[in-house]
Amino acid sequence: MTTRRNALLTLLAAALATVAGPALVSAKDFPKPKEPLVINVVDVAGDLQLSQRALEKFAETHPDLVSKFVYTQAPAPELAGKLKAQQAANRLDIDFVLTGNDALAAGIEQGLWTQILPEYKDMFPDLEELYLPGAYAMQKMGRGQGFVDSWYPSGPLLEYAPDRVKDLPATAEELLAWCKANPGKFMYARPANSGPGRTFVMGLPYLLGDKDPQDPIEGWDKTWAYLKELGTCIDYYPSGTTVTMKELGDGTRDIIATTTGWDINPRYLGIVPKDYKVSTLKGFHWVSDANYMAIPKGVAEERLGVLLQLIAFVLEPEQQAFMYDHGYMYPGPSIKNVPIEMAPQDSQETIKNFGRDEYASLIADNPIEPPLDAKPLVAMFDKWDREIGAAKK
Repeated sequence: MTTRRNALLTLLAAALATVAGPALVSAKDFPKPKEPLVINVVDVAGDLQLSQRALEKFAETHPDLVSKFVYTQAPAPELAGKLKAQQAANRLDIDFVLTGNDALAAGIEQGLWTQILPEYKDMFPDLEELYLPGAYAMQKMGRGQGFVDSWYPSGPLLEYAPDRVKDLPATAEELLAWCKANPGKFMYARPANSGPGRTFVMGLPYLLGDKDPQDPIEGWDKTWAYLKELGTCIDYYPSGTTVTMKELGDGTRDIIATTTGWDINPRYLGIVPKDYKVSTLKGFHWVSDANYMAIPKGVAEERLGVLLQLIAFVLEPEQQAFMYDHGYMYPGPSIKNVPIEMAPQDSQETIKNFGRDEYASLIADNPIEPPLDAKPLVAMFDKWDREIGAAKK
């Protein structure tokens, strides 16, 4: 009887373990590299501007794990196809990806990322306690396959040349009327490869009072009609945000879509004049944005262990302070309790000289919404490319 009872208890324990999920893993469960690794990093979000100093610090403090990082930058829309081809050929040469929610969403849809949570959650602190609320909302959208490394309320904001724009639009309807009266003088970039571009598009349902701002296919009737009409007075849609900044700075455009970071950083770099202004439209809601760290499926076991330690390292307060950078994603840090005083002195000077006093009240006094989740985001990109972007080709 005792033997039978023990056998039943053993079976019950096994069943419960199966229900509870896979066994959790810690760093000590991974084989240590026989020699320091060269880690290949692909950045499709401009994230290296914020995170490279943190990555290099990891190599400095963990010379037994990493000898150096090799960096490559690429357009976000190309990443999923490249990863898929390498994984199919079993010849993966990308170890670590820095991405916005554009390429992250495409990779989630196609099953290209390593599932980090819950399997490896013991390698990280309590994420809900760690992250700022807005960053944690975006962390959940990563489906345990991407980790937010930087976050900001984003936009949509309008940036304009005050010497050329005397009748500044105050509503979405006034922006459309202004665009028609000044053809070719307003611009935003292709949403699938531009943070300000997709933030502008995702912010319109709130401005226009659409049925469901989180459902671009069934809930954006007003938004799609507006975008089509707006397209009649837009010359073209650049493939990335930088072009919009250059054309605003050189006088080709008078108003563009921007975000807090894309406002501060190009003025710091001298691409856009320092005295250019930003504004919001009536009914404004922030649509937040973030950059993520992700690991492609198929990396070797010894590399996976090192990369998981790297992610945990980047989420430490000292490394998060680098995310202030030169305002690229203002404020930038994704975790709690990282004041500007922790940032490098050059970052503090940039924010002091090129930040805007009004951002504190804009962030405090307006709703902050999450962006579209992975599946609707991919659907939005596809519909925009087919129905809006294609009209200019």
